[in-house]
Amino acid sequence: MKAEYDFSKMKSRKNPYASKLKKPVTIRLGEDVIDYFKGMAEETGIPYQSLINLYLRDCVAQHRELDLSWQQRKP
Repeated sequence: MKAEYDFSKMKSRKNPYASKLKKPVTIRLGEDVIDYFKGMAEETGIPYQSLINLYLRDCVAQHRELDLSWQQRKP
């Protein structure tokens, strides 16, 4: 192994994983939802925000659609 390496002649390139990076967003969630995922986070050792992301990613992968049939308007 060399004591020093010269990186000045290397060409730069874009990060091939940049499109896979997470994007920060602000979202309002119910306290009960946050408590649910925080409880799961304690059990699994996975941060609760990561669990929420995993759950939503699973919804995308399974092409789940929201069923709002329970929400009916009164005349």
